[in-house]
Amino acid sequence: MKIIADDKIPFLRGVLENYAEVIYLPGAKVAPEIVKDADAMITRTRTQCNSTLLQGSKVKFIATATIGFDHIDTKWVEANGISWTNAPGCNSSSVAQYITSALLNLAVKHKIGLKGKTLGIAGVGNVGSKVAEVGKALGMRVLLNDPPRAEQEGTENFVSLNRIISESDFVTMHVPLEKAGSYPTFHLANSDLFNAMKSTAFYINTSRGPVCDNHALKTALQTGQIAGAVLDVWENEPALDQELLNLVDYSTPHIAGYSYDGKANGTAMSVNALAGFFKLPLKNWYPNDIPVPKNTDIAIPDEGSFEEKILKAVNLSYDIRQDSDRLRRSPETFEKQRGDYPLRREFPIFSTCCIIPEVSSALEKLGFNIL
Repeated sequence: MKIIADDKIPFLRGVLENYAEVIYLPGAKVAPEIVKDADAMITRTRTQCNSTLLQGSKVKFIATATIGFDHIDTKWVEANGISWTNAPGCNSSSVAQYITSALLNLAVKHKIGLKGKTLGIAGVGNVGSKVAEVGKALGMRVLLNDPPRAEQEGTENFVSLNRIISESDFVTMHVPLEKAGSYPTFHLANSDLFNAMKSTAFYINTSRGPVCDNHALKTALQTGQIAGAVLDVWENEPALDQELLNLVDYSTPHIAGYSYDGKANGTAMSVNALAGFFKLPLKNWYPNDIPVPKNTDIAIPDEGSFEEKILKAVNLSYDIRQDSDRLRRSPETFEKQRGDYPLRREFPIFSTCCIIPEVSSALEKLGFNIL
């Protein structure tokens, strides 16, 4: 048995070698001549799994260690007898952590109180649902937009995208990339959307680059149609629009879901799915060597606003500004920054103590361990 694996998937080396020959390669380097005699692939978004790559190969199973699967031509692979799986929800808490840091850093930078402000969420799946809990923990009013869910579950808990756009102080995208079908999301954030937003509002995208028309966003920022933006995903990445990079408040290299917790989840889901498909003697495998930061105890300052106190704890677990500064200094190393991403753990690994009830309550709701 032969498996082709993306060499940037963590915790994978040594797990499957007792059962197969495993070839590790950069995702963008996987080519037809490499996969032609492979039985399976464990991949990420940089490998386009389509007829160009897989026609005539022996591949019978593809596991992507990511939530998104728009890099897999699902119709073609299914029609050609290839099974596939993704890792839904694997890094949802990581993205929620990223959004928490983004919201609080925007609030402190622009001197905005988050309590009572409206957070509009487009796409309320695994990620969007956890982002909604972040908004509630920070005292925000939360509006949810998810047409597929509203169609299945009823409209009681959902609002239209137009209402999200017109009422929200922060609009954040957590939708899959769909270019066709009943609910296309390609360029969902376009000039019409930005024109309809409040001039004091902020736009955040951590879903897929083409969900946002980057030219329209650039125009909106240049003309003051909106107050600011945070981008983790980009059209044409890793090639970035340098003007847009410098216009947004925080710009990061597609790493919102890159906590070690999220990576471990994605790898485990892929390994277990592959083991199940090929009936390998692996069951409920999970990495046991996830590193821990040197200091996981966080002190909350006595001075400052509610947002500043919460931000102190959040930034010591994950500070979006550091990733943003690295990308601004060296946008040409976009892929290297993703591949060599520093250690990041999610909120539950950190402990803190605060005598201010509203701060302590918010931190606990975010997932911190309260002493």
